[in-house]
Amino acid sequence: MLEKLQAIVRRLDQVERQLSDPAIYADREMLTRLSREQKELTPIAAAFRAWQQAEDDCAQAQELLTDPEMRELAQEELRRARQERDRLSQELKTLLLPRDPNDDRNVILEVRAGIGGEEGALFAADLLRMYALYAERRGWHMEPVYENTTELGGVKEASVTIEGQGAWSRLKFEAGTHRVQRVPETESSGRIQTSAATVAVMPEAEEVEFTIDPKDLQIDTFRSSGAGGQHVNKTESAIRITHLPTGTVVECQDERSQYKNKDRAMKILRSKLYEAQQEKQNAAIAAMEQNIRQYEAENKTGNPVLDTLLTAKTMECQQENITITSVADGRMLGFLTIRELCTIVGVALDNAIAAVRAEPDPEKRLIKVAVYSQGGFAMLRFEHYTETAPALDADGLPQQGSDLKSVRTTVGQHGGSMTLHWENNWCTLRILFPLPQNK
Repeated sequence: MLEKLQAIVRRLDQVERQLSDPAIYADREMLTRLSREQKELTPIAAAFRAWQQAEDDCAQAQELLTDPEMRELAQEELRRARQERDRLSQELKTLLLPRDPNDDRNVILEVRAGIGGEEGALFAADLLRMYALYAERRGWHMEPVYENTTELGGVKEASVTIEGQGAWSRLKFEAGTHRVQRVPETESSGRIQTSAATVAVMPEAEEVEFTIDPKDLQIDTFRSSGAGGQHVNKTESAIRITHLPTGTVVECQDERSQYKNKDRAMKILRSKLYEAQQEKQNAAIAAMEQNIRQYEAENKTGNPVLDTLLTAKTMECQQENITITSVADGRMLGFLTIRELCTIVGVALDNAIAAVRAEPDPEKRLIKVAVYSQGGFAMLRFEHYTETAPALDADGLPQQGSDLKSVRTTVGQHGGSMTLHWENNWCTLRILFPLPQNK
C-alpha cells in the first residue's frame, strides 16, 4: 500500500504542474480531466502526508523515552502519535477503496407521483421538500427545472438540479420507488391508504464527455403554465426537446428566458443519455466478463490473426519465462482492419511484456489476453501481474513502456474507449468498442 500511496503523491505533483501551465486552458477536455483527477487525489495525498508526520512523531517520541526527565512526556506523546497514526491508516484504507467515478458529479433528480391519485402527488411533493431541505443542510444548491403541480399542492412530476460536493455519492441510492402508508389529507373517513412515488437520480454529464448531434433533436416551444404573472401564457418560453433516436423527451419551463430553458433542458437530456450509455456499457462489460470466464474454462479461441499474434509473442517470450494465456472469440472484430488489430494487440502486449520483465519470480511473469463481443460491444482485455502501480501521464497511460497513444487514436476512430486500472497487483488495460450497426 505504501508504494501505491507514494505513486499517488507523485501523480498529484504531476497534475498540479500541468495545471499551472497556462497552455492547458486551451484544451477544455484535458483541463476538465486534470481538475477532476486533482480533486480525487488531493484528500488521499493529504491523509498520507499526515500519516507520515504521525510516523515521524512516533519515532521522535520513541527516542525521547531514553531520557529519564522526558520519559513521562514522551510516553504521552507516543500514545497520542500512535492513535493518530492508526486513525489515519484506517482513513487511507477507506480512501483507497474503489470508488464510483461519478461520486463528485452534480445530480439531476426527478420525482414522479405513482399510485394513490392526489395523495400520491402530495407524497411526491413531500419527497421533493425533503430533498430540498437535505440539500440546504449539506450546503448544496438546488434549482427547479420543471414542475407539474396539482390544485392541492401535490406534484405530478418535477425535475431539479442539485449542485455540490459529493451530491451523486449521497443521492444515488435514492433512485427507485418510495412508498408511504398514512391517512391522507383527502380522506375524510380516516382510512389508511398506500401511496407511492418514483425517484430517478442521474449524474450530470458534461458537454466535453457526451456530445449530441443537433440533427437528432426535435425542439418545440410552448407557453409556460403556473404562477408567473403576465409573462405566463404570453410568450412561448418553455422548451421541449425530443431525442429522436431514443425517444427521450425533456421539458423545461422554470426560467422566463427561452434560451435559459433550452440550456437547462440540454443539460438534463445529456445526463439522461449519458446514464443510459453507461448502463449499456456496464451491462455489456459484465456479460463479456462472464462469457470470458466460460471461454477460459472451455479454452476456446476463434480469430486467426489474433492467434498468430499471440503465438509469435509467446515464442518471443519463451526464453524470458513470460507466459501469455489467451481467451479469444474474435469473430466480431471484423470491423477492424488487420493493420489496426495488429497495432492494438502488438502495442498492448509490448507494454505488458515490458512491465513483467522486471518481475523476479518467473511464476508471476504472466500476461492474460481476453477478447469477446456481445451486446453491441467488443472488448479486448490485457492483464499482467505487477506489485507496483504504474506511473501514469495526463492521459491516464503508462509513462514508461510502449506508447499507447497510437492505440488510443485507433480506438477513438471507431468510437471506442480505453482505460487502465491497477488493483490487487494486477494491471488491466481494457479497450471497449461499439460494434457497427450492421453487424
